[in-house]
Amino acid sequence: MISDELLKLLNSVDTPTVCNAIEVAQGKRGFNAFTRGTMLSSCPEDSVMVGYARTAKIAALEAPKEDPSIIKSRRMKYYQHMAEGPKPSLAVIEDIDFPNAIGAYWGEVNTTIHKGFGMSGALTNGVMRDLGDMAEDFPVLAGSLGPSHGFVHVKEIACEVEIFGLKIKDGDLAHADRHGAVVIPDNVVDQLESAIQKMQDTEKLVLDPARQEGFDFNAFAKAWDAFEKART
Repeated sequence: MISDELLKLLNSVDTPTVCNAIEVAQGKRGFNAFTRGTMLSSCPEDSVMVGYARTAKIAALEAPKEDPSIIKSRRMKYYQHMAEGPKPSLAVIEDIDFPNAIGAYWGEVNTTIHKGFGMSGALTNGVMRDLGDMAEDFPVLAGSLGPSHGFVHVKEIACEVEIFGLKIKDGDLAHADRHGAVVIPDNVVDQLESAIQKMQDTEKLVLDPARQEGFDFNAFAKAWDAFEKART
């Protein structure tokens, strides 16, 4: 479990910062456990979410062919899975109809339910709706917007999912915001706080001079040399 201090820090920084800090902690470039492409945020200005993934797969293009009792039982097992497990938690839902997803699983009802479970937000390649009526302080990062729920139903629970090229297992620690999402490797969690601080201090070597009056190429060259020596 992450500490309260680290959780507070992760909730205060954006996902690009976390992505860079992971490379600092690893001591090399090449970290690639992040989403690809452009996703949509339900609240772009306040979209940071951190949590251990609670995963599932859904579909909505066609009506389910299984017995209704099976669908109902799986639905209740899904909600139980979302309600339980370590906190903070994050709903990570793959719509297997992607890229032709039409069923808006995330709207007023599901955001309110999942927020009530104490979850920090939702990440999906699928559809969201009810933008003016979603639960407050429960950001959703989705693949698209749409008006209909289609025949949306749960297909699998607690499985590996893929969201915009990012594979996420149930229990993975994830950080997401309007830029996309990353999975934080287990072996860098203990180093992440110091890595974020180091990265921010390193960037200041360029940012502070660049914001001063009289900044020119010579000042840039000096600052960049210091930056290059300090960064990963």
